[in-house]
Amino acid sequence: MTKDEIIRKKQEYLFNCVTTYFKDPLVIDHAKGQYVWDLDGKRFLDFLGGIVTISVGHSNEKVAAKIKEQIDRVQHTSTLFPTEALVALAEKVAQIAPGKLKKSYFSNSGTEANEVAITTARMYTGNYEVLALRHGYSGHSQLTKALTGLYTWRKAGVIPYGIVHAPGPYCYRCPYGLTYPSCELHCAKDIEEVIKTSTSGQVAGLIAETIQGLGGFIVPPPGYFKIVANIVRNYGGLFIADEVQAAWGRTGKKWWGIEHWEVEPDIITSAKGMANGVPIGLTLTRPEIADAYKGLTISTFGGNPVTCAAAKATIDLIEEERLMDNAEDAGNHFHQGLEALKEKHSLIGDVRGMGLMQGIELVKNRQTKEPATEATNLIMERARANGLLVGKGGLYGNVIRMSPPLNINKADVDQALAVLDKSLGEATATNS
Repeated sequence: MTKDEIIRKKQEYLFNCVTTYFKDPLVIDHAKGQYVWDLDGKRFLDFLGGIVTISVGHSNEKVAAKIKEQIDRVQHTSTLFPTEALVALAEKVAQIAPGKLKKSYFSNSGTEANEVAITTARMYTGNYEVLALRHGYSGHSQLTKALTGLYTWRKAGVIPYGIVHAPGPYCYRCPYGLTYPSCELHCAKDIEEVIKTSTSGQVAGLIAETIQGLGGFIVPPPGYFKIVANIVRNYGGLFIADEVQAAWGRTGKKWWGIEHWEVEPDIITSAKGMANGVPIGLTLTRPEIADAYKGLTISTFGGNPVTCAAAKATIDLIEEERLMDNAEDAGNHFHQGLEALKEKHSLIGDVRGMGLMQGIELVKNRQTKEPATEATNLIMERARANGLLVGKGGLYGNVIRMSPPLNINKADVDQALAVLDKSLGEATATNS
C-alpha cells in the first residue's frame, strides 16, 4: 500500500480514539537497531522506542532467532498446558526479582498486569479500596482507567468506585507549593491523611508507577516510596510498584526502577520492554500473596510460548551485555546534555529522568510555569523533520519523553541532542 492508502484505511477502519503523532502521520515501513524508516525511505533515530518498549533494538537478531526457533517448535498452547518457555521465563524473573518476590502471572499488557495486581491485592487483604496517584497512568480497561490520574485518559463514563487518588510526587509542580528537600516529603506523608479522610481506613493497597510515564516522566524524590509503602501497610494494604515502563534495566544499573528507592514492593507489574516489543504483561509477587488468588483462571494468550521465548531472550541479552550499565552511562550523558540545552533554551523548564528514560518539560515562562503545549507539538514536528523521533506526555501535553533502546551509544545521544537543539531553536524562531 502507499502511505495515503494506509492513512485512509486507518481512518476508515480503526477507532478514532487510536491516536497518532504528527499532523501528517508517520507510516513506518521497517526498523533496525536504533533506527526506523518510513515508506519514503527516510531514516529516523528512534528515541521513543515504541513507547519505552524497544529494549535491545529493533529486529534484534538474537531475540528474533529465539522467536523463530520457538515458532518452529510450538506457537500456541494457552495456560492449560505448561511449556518449557513459560517456566523458564518464570524462573528467570524469580532469579532477578527483588526480595521474596517469586511467583509470576503472565498476561498480554500492562493493563492486564495491573488488573491482576489489584484483584490479587483485594483477595489477599480482604479489603477493597485502592489508592492511586494523580498524574499516574494504569491502562485502558475500566478498572485501570479509574486508577489513572489524567483526565484525558479517563473518558467513557469511568466510575472510580473504591478508588481514591492522592497527590503525586510532582516536585516541579508541587501541589503543596513546597520545595524538596525542605518539604520533608510532605507528599508521601500526606498519604496517611488521604487514607484517614477518604477511605474506610482499611485499604487493599496503593499502586504507583516508579516513574510516572504518561504523566511526563515524573521522578519521585529519594525516600518517597519508603514512607508511602510503610503507611499503606500500616492500614492493611499492599504496595504495588507499577514497573510497566521502568523495569528491565531502563533506569540504569538495576533491573527494577523501584530498587533505586531501596524498597521491596509486595507486587510488581511490568510489560513493554520485557519482550522487546512482543506483547506481554507480568504480575510478580510473593508466594503467599499469589496463592491467595481465589478461583480458577486461564489465559488464552498470556504466557504464550513465543512471547515467553522473546522475553527470556531479551532479559538474557540485557544481562549478558550489561545493558543496564550502558543505560546508566549513556543516560547520565544524555541528562547532562539536556541540562545544557536548558541553559540555552528558555522553553525548557525542567529536565528529569533516570537512565534512558529522560524528559524535558516545556513552559512559556519559567516563573509562571505556564505549559508550552503548542510549542511541544511544534518541536516534535521539527524533530521529525530533522530525523529524530521522540514522544510526549504530561497532563498538559508539554513534556518531551525520550526512551531509546538500552544498547544505544553516546554518539547516538549526541546526535539526538543536536537535533533537539536545532528543533528547539526552530520552534522558538517560529513563535517569536
